[in-house]
Amino acid sequence: MKPVRPIRIGTRGSMLAKWQAEFVRKKIFQTTGADADIVIIKTTGDKLQQAAFSQIGGKGVFIKELEEALLDGQIDLAVHSVKDIPTDVPSRLCFPVICRREDARDCVIAAKGETLATLRQGARVGTSSLRRQSQVRHLRPDLDVRDLRGNVDTRLRKVESGEYDAILLAKAGLDRLGWSNRISEILSPEVCMPAVGQGALGVQARLKDTEIADALAALDDFETRQSIVAERSLLGALEGGCQVPLGAWARIERGELAIDAVVCSPDGTQHVRQRATASPEQARELGRRVAQLLIDSGAREILQEVYRQRG
Repeated sequence: MKPVRPIRIGTRGSMLAKWQAEFVRKKIFQTTGADADIVIIKTTGDKLQQAAFSQIGGKGVFIKELEEALLDGQIDLAVHSVKDIPTDVPSRLCFPVICRREDARDCVIAAKGETLATLRQGARVGTSSLRRQSQVRHLRPDLDVRDLRGNVDTRLRKVESGEYDAILLAKAGLDRLGWSNRISEILSPEVCMPAVGQGALGVQARLKDTEIADALAALDDFETRQSIVAERSLLGALEGGCQVPLGAWARIERGELAIDAVVCSPDGTQHVRQRATASPEQARELGRRVAQLLIDSGAREILQEVYRQRG
């Protein structure tokens, strides 16, 4: 049944966030015929763009205000990049839709079109992600890897101006904005393991709004949801937040759910990697199993050192 009034979709105000909300708005109209309005909400992560994630709390800085707006009834749905969602979600909220995942890989955008291997010794590389920083340092300890915050367009300008020789970004964001031609190199998961949930969009709603959830059911993608369940189960078992040097990538291959995961120390010197498979229905258990394999290989000590350094 078509809602009497338009559904209000909450989103952050960045160019990419608005694209993602508009994508969901169009999908809702195509599948249900329901109109939707987009409501821009400024989050802590948007307000403090110059501060490092470790200084502003890391967990949930891009979604806290959106969740509050949902709970307060200001909006009916919120659209998030799954990689920004903490493992702890308010009990009165749920995710009726996990959209089909786009390309989960990371990529290099370099001023002169270099790859990670061909960047000059000591080249300045920017990324906001400790996960990317640690994996790049593992491969290229000679690079000057620095913290870089800001929206996608802001970061691209830092390369164009020569402030950075290269930056690392999620490929899906560039694809969505039509900027794939800026990519110098796409990094395979063997080189740089993606973030948990990277490339996927989650639509969050109030648990009690079953009518909306039922109406949106057709937008949910089974393979992506099971992959996300496995990755987030792994993250939860390792008690990790959005800013830990952990990468994971789950997907269905030949009917089985496979997951690869890596934990790397911030300086890149310690590197632990594991892989396992299970049926897609065992996604949660698979994530926990790989977490235990990582722990048995030394991941806990690496993560504990990260938490100690961050106070």
